[in-house]
Amino acid sequence: METFYLFIVIFLFVLAIFDLSVGVSNDAVNFLNSALGSKAASFKTIMIIAAVGIFAGATLSNGMMEVARHGIYQPQYFYFSEIMCILLAVMLTDVVLLDIFNSLGMPTSTTVSLVFELLGGTVALAIIKIINTDGALQFGDLLNTDKALTVILAIFVSVAIAFFFGTVVQFLSRTLFTFNYKPRMKYFVAVFGGIAATSILYFMLIKGLKDTTFMSGALKDWVHNNTSFIVWSCFIGFTILMQVLHWLKINVFKIIVLLGTFALALAFAGNDLVNFIGVPLAGFSAYLDFTSYGGSIDPEALLMTSLLGPAKTPWYFLIAAGLVMVIALLTSKKAQNVVKTSLDLSRQSDGEEAFGTSPVARVLVRTSSNMATTLMSVVPENIKQWMDTRFNQDEIILENGAAFDLIRASVNLVLAGLLIALGTSLKLPLSTTYVTFMVAMGTSLADRAWGRESAVYRITGVLSVIGGWFITAGAAFVICFLVATIIYFGGTAAIVALIGLATYSLVRSHLAFRKKSNKQTVSPTVKQLMNTNDRSEALVLFREHTRNELESVLAFAGEKFDKSVHGFMNENLRDLRKVLAAIEEQKLHLRQVKRIGTLGVTQLDRAIAVEKGLYYYQGNDFASEIVFSLRRMTEPCKDHIDNNFKPLNDAQKDEFGKMADEVITFISRCMLEIKRNDYTAFDQLVEKAVSISNALTQLKKNELKRIQGQSGSTKVSMVYLNMIQETQNVVSFTSNLIKVSRKFQME
Repeated sequence: METFYLFIVIFLFVLAIFDLSVGVSNDAVNFLNSALGSKAASFKTIMIIAAVGIFAGATLSNGMMEVARHGIYQPQYFYFSEIMCILLAVMLTDVVLLDIFNSLGMPTSTTVSLVFELLGGTVALAIIKIINTDGALQFGDLLNTDKALTVILAIFVSVAIAFFFGTVVQFLSRTLFTFNYKPRMKYFVAVFGGIAATSILYFMLIKGLKDTTFMSGALKDWVHNNTSFIVWSCFIGFTILMQVLHWLKINVFKIIVLLGTFALALAFAGNDLVNFIGVPLAGFSAYLDFTSYGGSIDPEALLMTSLLGPAKTPWYFLIAAGLVMVIALLTSKKAQNVVKTSLDLSRQSDGEEAFGTSPVARVLVRTSSNMATTLMSVVPENIKQWMDTRFNQDEIILENGAAFDLIRASVNLVLAGLLIALGTSLKLPLSTTYVTFMVAMGTSLADRAWGRESAVYRITGVLSVIGGWFITAGAAFVICFLVATIIYFGGTAAIVALIGLATYSLVRSHLAFRKKSNKQTVSPTVKQLMNTNDRSEALVLFREHTRNELESVLAFAGEKFDKSVHGFMNENLRDLRKVLAAIEEQKLHLRQVKRIGTLGVTQLDRAIAVEKGLYYYQGNDFASEIVFSLRRMTEPCKDHIDNNFKPLNDAQKDEFGKMADEVITFISRCMLEIKRNDYTAFDQLVEKAVSISNALTQLKKNELKRIQGQSGSTKVSMVYLNMIQETQNVVSFTSNLIKVSRKFQME
C-alpha cells in the first residue's frame, strides 16, 4: 500500500512540473505585458530580468502552503486516502484546465482555479462522508468556505478597482506628459520616477517579500514599524537619482518599466508558488505522516491532523520550482500567446483584431458613445481644444514596433504593484492576473486607444477574458468534483484511466496549439508595412503582401476545388465536410486580410493610394468570390451525399473529371504567375479562361439534353449543373483576379 501511495505522490510532483510550466505560461502576461508592449528593452533583456525575478521570488519564498494544507478542507476530519484522492483530483484538473486557457491565449487566475478545484474535490468527498456517517458530520465540519467566498469577492473588487484607477491615473499622467513626453521630462520626470520607484519598492517589501525566508520576525517588525520612514527616504533618494539619470541622458521611464517587471515577477513567484506546488507538497507531507507509522495503520483510518500544522518547505524544492518556472518562461510559446492577447487589446494603433464583435459590446459602445457626446456638449470649447492638444496621438513617441509608449507602461506596472500591495495590507487577496490585466485595459481606454474603429473589438475581447475568469471558477469546481468522485469509487483503475485521459488531453492540446500557431503566424512583411514611415518602401511591401495573399488564396482554391470534386465523385462525406470547415476559416481570414489592406493603403503616398487601393479591394473581392463559389458548389454536394442520394453516372464523372483537371491546372498557372510577379503568359491565361468557360457551357447543354431525354436522376442533374455553374464562376473570378493583380503590380 505504501508503494501505491508513493506512486501517487511522485505523480503529483510530475504533474506539478507541468503545472508550473502551464501556470507560468498563463501568468507571464502579468509581468511581461508592459515591458514587451513598450519595447523598454530587447526581448532577451526583458526575459532575463523576468527570469531573475521569478527565480529570486521562488527561492526566497518560505513555502507556506496553507491553502493546499487546510485552507479549504478541515484535514482533521479526512482520512489519508481521502486527502490523497482530493489532491490527485486537483492536480489532474488544474494542469488540463490551465493548459486549455493557455492554448486559447486567455489569461486566467491560478489562485481561483486552485481554490475552486480544492473546493470541488472537497465537496465531493464531504457529500460522501456525510452520507456514510448518516449525517454525523456536516458541511460546516468538513469545509472552510471563507477562502472561496473571499476570492469570489476579490474578483469583483479587483476588476472594478483596477480598471477605474487605471483609467484615472493614466488620464492624469497623459494630461501631464502628453504623447510627446520628452520635452516635459525635465520638469516632472524626477518626481514621477521617485514616486514610481518608491511604489515599486513598497510593493516588493509589502507584497513580494513579506513572507520570504530571510524576512525574520524582527526584520518584518522593523519594516512594519518604520514603513513611513522607509517610504519617504526612498522617495527622496529615488527622486534625486532619477534627476541625475535624466541629466546623464538615460531614459528614466525604461528604468521604471524594467524595475517594475522585476518586482512583479518576483512577487508572482514568491506568492503564487502555492498555486503550483502547494498540492504535491501537501500530499508529500501527508505521505510522510502515513509512513511514520511503519505500515501499521490503514490509510482509511488515519486522520490527517498533521496537516493543521504549518508547512516547512525544503529549500531544494523551492530552487527546483524556480528553475522549472524560469525554463518554462524562456521556452513557452503559449506564454507569448497569452501576452499577445493582452497586447492586442491594449495597443495604441489600429491593426488586425484578435476578437470579433458581440451584441453586448455593440450596446456598450453605442451607449458609451451617446453618453460621451452628451457630456462633451456641456464642456466649454476651449477646454475641449486644450484636452485634444494633450492627447494628440500624432505626436506619440513609440519605440520601433511598440504597442504603446513608456508612459503607459510605467503606469501599468506602478499602479498594479500599488493596488496589489494595498489589497495585501487590507487582507484582500487581489488576483495578480486580474489587477494587471484590468489596469492595462483602463490605461488603454484613457489613452484613447479604443477608437470608434476598434472599441467594439477591444470590449468584446475584454468581456471574453473576464468571462473566462468566471468560467474558470465554475469549470474548476465541477470538473474536480467529478474527478474526485470517479477516483473515490473507481480506485486504481479510475486513476490509471484519468491519468491517461489527462496525458492525451495535454498532447492533443499541444499539437492543436502548434497547428493553430503555424496558421496564425503574422507575416514579417505585414509587420514591416505597419511600422515603416517610408512611402516608397510601403508600396513595395504592400505589393509583396498582396502577392503572398493572392497566391495563398489560389493555392487554397485549387486544393479545395480538387477535394470537393473528387469527394463528391467518390461519395466521401468526410472530405466534403472538411472542405466546408476550411472554407469558413478562409472566409474569416479574408476579412482580416481586407482589414490589413485598409491599414496598408493608409501607408501609401496619397498620389497613388486611391488607384492602388481600388485594385487591392477589387482583388480581395474576387478572392472572396472564389471562396464563396467553392462553398456554393460544395454545400449541395455534401447534402446530396449526406442524404445518400444517387451518385453521378459514369458519363458525368468522365466529362466533369476532365474539366476539373483543366480548371486545377489553370488555377495553378495563375498562382505561379502571381508568385513570380511575371505576367508574360497573361494573354494565354485569359484565353484559357474563356476556353474553359465555353467548354463548361457545353457540359451544361449536354446535361440539359439528358434531362430532356429523361435519362438519369433529377436530383443528380441539379447538383451537377450547380457544380458546372460554380466552376465557371471560379474560373471567371480567377481570371479577373490575375487581371487586377497585374494592374496592381505595374508601376
